[in-house]
Amino acid sequence: MERIKPRTLSGFMELLPAPQMQMERFMETLRKTYSLYGFTPLDTPAIESAEVLLAKGGGDTEKQIYRFNKGDADLALRFDLTVPLAKYVALHANELSFPFRRYQIGKVYRGERAQRGRFREFYQADIDIIGDGKLDILNEAEIPAIIYKTFQTLGLSRFQIRVNNRKILNGFYAMQGLTEKSGDIMRSVDKLDKIGPEKVGLILMEDCGLTQEQKDEILKFIAISGTNEEVLTALEGYRGRNEIFDQGLEELKAVTAYLSQFGVPQENFAVDLTIARGLDYYTGTVYETTLLDHPEIGSVCSGGRYDNLAEYYTDRQLPGVGISIGLTRLFYVLGEQKLLNPALPTAPADALVLPMTSDPGPAIAVATSLREAGIRTQVYMEQKKFKQKMSYADKLGIPYAVLLGEDEIAAGKCSVKDLTTGQQVTVSYEEAAELIQQGIREKNSGAVILEN
Repeated sequence: MERIKPRTLSGFMELLPAPQMQMERFMETLRKTYSLYGFTPLDTPAIESAEVLLAKGGGDTEKQIYRFNKGDADLALRFDLTVPLAKYVALHANELSFPFRRYQIGKVYRGERAQRGRFREFYQADIDIIGDGKLDILNEAEIPAIIYKTFQTLGLSRFQIRVNNRKILNGFYAMQGLTEKSGDIMRSVDKLDKIGPEKVGLILMEDCGLTQEQKDEILKFIAISGTNEEVLTALEGYRGRNEIFDQGLEELKAVTAYLSQFGVPQENFAVDLTIARGLDYYTGTVYETTLLDHPEIGSVCSGGRYDNLAEYYTDRQLPGVGISIGLTRLFYVLGEQKLLNPALPTAPADALVLPMTSDPGPAIAVATSLREAGIRTQVYMEQKKFKQKMSYADKLGIPYAVLLGEDEIAAGKCSVKDLTTGQQVTVSYEEAAELIQQGIREKNSGAVILEN
């Protein structure tokens, strides 16, 4: 029989057990944090009708989507979690309570060129708040508060949530008579961090057809910086010239004021007029989050306010605000930067029970006792030498071994060995559970991410 060489497709991540446990811990941290804010978990199908997924269509989506036929059905793999959410809300609008708050962590698929840190199959972690007809500005302020809590819980403090409002940008370009060119201008401005203002200015004139005066006015506008109060004060100088701009400024002032009430420190958020996000999608507040010590990673969490989530599926007005974390890419980059905490346990079990006699009954009994106490427990079933059994525990990183020899069985006790320190004590089953529980709590007390 000819053997087929096993391989994983390019652009698809397949982790070994230890890093998979790190990823699971990462996702569990997100789930717990999102749940604290009253978001409900949601899971939508990975495969949808191509007609549903491509309702908006066009652009890179059609080029990158994985599409196939099964019988007469034209099907596709989801390329993000937002379009399936739109379908879900449109389909179940009469059964949902609004505002509808959901989080979803799931795999999405994009047939783009695989490269370092970019995948064809990857996890996204999204939260969205959907309103029925209206959605208060407070929701746009709560989202950065959730970003702050999420990254703080993961172990980060050196990050910044950059905030802007699309209405400010749209209003500003309308003042300059550049509404029709605003999309091209914003795409050019988005390159500012990479190529600098001088080269952006050349692109604005040569590619976008702007005059010297228009170019200078745009570069002056996006260069507004300082504290949040200083930026907002500078923006007041443009008030009264465009209604949309004025509305966006009021919304941005409200969001920054509420952020302080939500407990987000000033050093963790900044008004940044270069942030545009989804040119054809976001309509109000927009966000990008960066790690201050690792700007090369780029935005690790982004999103914003949109006016009509499900316009391609229903006439019902469903505004919303949300954010997305490209989880697989972030996990990959953090691992590459050695920022994932290596001290946190990655073993599949907290305790390994080692029967030292031919009768497995006592080992099964103590394992059952430990599991009832909530301790992840494995019984070593193989007929191997003691050294091999301990080697197994060591390779998996299991922190505790529970030994059951004739003496322990006769006394109705067990010996617990801390495989990190080498310390061993003989105790009752109940005392063993308490000892292991305390040790596991201490070992799990660290943050998922370590800052340098």
